[in-house]
Parts: sequence; C-alpha cells; structure tokens
Amino acid sequence: MPSKKKTVLPATANKTKPASKTTKAAKAKAPKALKPKLNNPAKTVKPKASKTPRTQAHKPAKALAAPVEGKAQILSTEVLFEGPLFRVLRDRLVEPGGKENVRDIIRHHGSVVILAIDSSKSKKDPWVVMERQYRHAANQFLWELPAGKLETGEEPLAGAQRELEEETGYRAKKWKLLTEYYASPGFLGESMKLFLAEGLVAGEAHPEDDEQIEIRLVKLSEVVKAITNGEISDGKTLTGALLYAHQIAHKGKK
Repeated sequence: MPSKKKTVLPATANKTKPASKTTKAAKAKAPKALKPKLNNPAKTVKPKASKTPRTQAHKPAKALAAPVEGKAQILSTEVLFEGPLFRVLRDRLVEPGGKENVRDIIRHHGSVVILAIDSSKSKKDPWVVMERQYRHAANQFLWELPAGKLETGEEPLAGAQRELEEETGYRAKKWKLLTEYYASPGFLGESMKLFLAEGLVAGEAHPEDDEQIEIRLVKLSEVVKAITNGEISDGKTLTGALLYAHQIAHKGKK
C-alpha cells in the first residue's frame, strides 16, 4: 500500500513533582487514667442497636436480550423542521407500556463509520486511518474515523465504500460489518453502522466543498492511548477503536 504520513496523536502528560519526605516525630504515650474502685458498682445495660432490614441484591441476568414487547402506536406527527440532513418531528404516541406521551425526535437516513486498517506489518497493532477536522457543533477540531451520512435508499455498504474513497482516497478489498448502534437514542433516530475495511489501496480523495480534512495513519495502540488520556472525544471513534481492540485481545486469548 502506498505510504501515507504516519503519526502519533499529540499527548499531554501531567507531570507531578515527587512529594518531599517528612520525618514523623515519635509520639509520647499518654498515661492511663486511674479509675476509682466502687464497692457495689451498678450494672449498666447497653441498649441493643436496632437492626436495619437488608435490601436484597438483584440477581445477575444471564443475558441482556429481552423479548420484543411491541412498538409504539403513533397517534399524530407534526413536522417542526425539515432540512437537507434531517427532520425534527413531534410525535404523540402510546408507548409499548401503555403510557401516552409526546416526543420530539430527529429523524435521519442513517450514517456509516469506517474503521480502515493496514495490518500488513502487524495484525495485533495495525495502522488506522484517522481524520482531523473542525466540528462546529463541538466548537473544536476532532480526531475521528472516516464517516458520513447515507443517501436516500443507499445501501450501507455502498455508502461506506463511497465515503471512505471520497474523504481519504482509500479503497478496501475486504469489508465487514462490526456493529450497529445509536449515538443518542433519547431523541436522535440516527442508526450508525460501523464497518471494518481491510486490504487498503491508496488513491486520490474527493472531499465535499465544505470539508477540510487532514488524513493520518495512527497505530491502534496510540488511538486507544489517546482515548484513555481524553484526547479523543468523538463517540464513533471511541466505539470503533475500543470494540476492535477488544476483539483483537479476545482472539489472542483463544
């Protein structure tokens, strides 16, 4: 694979000075107080402490999977906003538990995330294609995995292949769906599908007009280290890098 610029994500280490050693002065023992002897000391009865009832611990579940309990019944829908990326709806509904409620929801076509790796030198610690770009919603530059929205009716795999080539110039020979997740399901109905892309072939990127993206190849171990140090705060990158690092570690134990 043609070489791209490889780097280590910037890290900020907090150095602390060793604490100075202080010698402890020996403490003198206090003399024991003399107790007067009583001829007929009265016996005192200590009140018994009242026992507090113990709460029973919840039994650990054998599995997280739960039976499907049905879907919500939509009574009415009001479109509050509609733009090129998403719609904001106000739904009045009866939830599966039978409670009537009103929910403001953002509806989205869905997105794809690409964990593109070069494992030709090391399968345990491959190079990861990372992007750095400004995110106005976060008001800062972020390190991220390549990602993008799906077009109407677009298949997720086709969308992932398109986004990877557009943003980075890379194409991949092998693709695999790692997981699907919802970043903020309390109000955002955006499904995000995370793909693993292997066998990378470098090419020319074609980002959109409003995208200014810096591309770097970073070791997976360095990405995980940056996450641990709080230097990566992008949710999809946390999900993709940590999930794949866990899978590699699990394979090594088999």
